[in-house]
Amino acid sequence: MAARAPVTAAVRFLRAHKAHFSDHLYAYEEKGGTAASARELGVDEHAVIKTLVMEDETGAPLIVLMHGDHEVSMQRLARQLGRRVIQPCHPDRAARHTGYLVGGTSPFGTRHALPIYAEASIANKGQIYINGGKRGYLVCMTAGELWRLAEPTPVEVAV
Repeated sequence: MAARAPVTAAVRFLRAHKAHFSDHLYAYEEKGGTAASARELGVDEHAVIKTLVMEDETGAPLIVLMHGDHEVSMQRLARQLGRRVIQPCHPDRAARHTGYLVGGTSPFGTRHALPIYAEASIANKGQIYINGGKRGYLVCMTAGELWRLAEPTPVEVAV
């Protein structure tokens, strides 16, 4: 019998907003990142979108969405946002802001509304895979659906 997809805060958000998405479960690997999820699902890592929780110099949190095979230039992000510093949020603080564990963070259904920024080139992808709110669980949707639901501000910070 196949495993059933979890009903997370992200899934409840997606259903409430009549999103078009499909569920994709995989064997989660601690510290495996998007390379592991892409391998497990047999998809291009560039189509797997990371949800990163960061904070500025005042401790204000924000979410950055990035292609799985790229990193975020925090210096370029800070410059584009008019901030002095952007840095990764400590996992405990990220969980308090989002309600999700690191490795299972979704931009949908977060505990607190956070500003969301997305690498601009994500909008050019057809299908993307993004965390559904639990480790080992991604949802697939079009990039247009991501833009409709998350309303991210586009940035160009990939390295």
